[in-house]
Amino acid sequence: MSLDTVFHVVDAAKSQGCRFFTLLGGEPLLYPDLWAIPSRYSDCYFQVITNGLFLDAKTVKKIRELGNVTILVSLDGGATSNDARRGEGVYARVVESLRRLQREGILFGVATTVTAGNFDEVLSDAYVRFLCRLGAAYLWYYGYRPVGPNSSPELALNAEKFIGFRQRLLTLRRRHPIVVIDTYWDADGRAVCPAALGLGFHIGPAGGVEPCPPLSYAADFVETNRGVFQTIDQSEFLRGFQNFARQRTRGCVILECPHELADFLETTKGRDTSGRSLTAELRASQACPSHAVPESQIPEDSRIYRFLKRRLFFGLAAYG
Repeated sequence: MSLDTVFHVVDAAKSQGCRFFTLLGGEPLLYPDLWAIPSRYSDCYFQVITNGLFLDAKTVKKIRELGNVTILVSLDGGATSNDARRGEGVYARVVESLRRLQREGILFGVATTVTAGNFDEVLSDAYVRFLCRLGAAYLWYYGYRPVGPNSSPELALNAEKFIGFRQRLLTLRRRHPIVVIDTYWDADGRAVCPAALGLGFHIGPAGGVEPCPPLSYAADFVETNRGVFQTIDQSEFLRGFQNFARQRTRGCVILECPHELADFLETTKGRDTSGRSLTAELRASQACPSHAVPESQIPEDSRIYRFLKRRLFFGLAAYG
């Protein structure tokens, strides 16, 4: 995506009162014009999601100088669990990056993907205490979704684990001085899909407006000579996806209805923006539970988190 297109998107969002933006996709720290974005918009705050491998001293110093960037670093457990998914030696490099951020006093968080393999480890008190000692201000949990050519479906959570996921989130929030974020359940414990509700969209590298990051399919593309919100509001593809998803589940249609989702995508005017063959991958997938398991829908028992979810994530459309 060109820098002018990024500016166009930010300007459009600012005109609607938005002041918080998330930059992700690939490895954003390798994007040559990355720092031009927060530099231009000093009145906005930016979250950069990264694998943490490129947070050298120079980069961290730049983040500190800017003052309007928070870093969200991916870490999926201890050395054994993390490196099994992300490569040998990655854990040590990421932890050193986190320590570098801590020394510089930068606000940062950790993004952890919960799998069937690391479930007990990453949802434990010991793991959260470790991240607190490293200086993380927030911990953002994601449930694993088997997408891509090597999807490892054995790592997907079953219904029992989704119930345990929800129960442990509530417990960890009461025990530790760190903001524990999930965007799967609302304040009343009901399952939520941001894409189905129109609470958020993903703009891919080619400017395509996609339902969500793991669903790389788009029919509408951001153009600097056309309004961003006009593009979204008039998208038949996005409205069609929202209707498709809401008619099937409050959870994730990628997990629960992969074959039906492939059929739906092929009937639209959208095109695959994944660089692979998304519909073929969906057809090869096996349906599995998502966070809409009824027993997992437990209301928030913390007044603070109930307030945040009602007023921040959902009330102000600043979701995720």
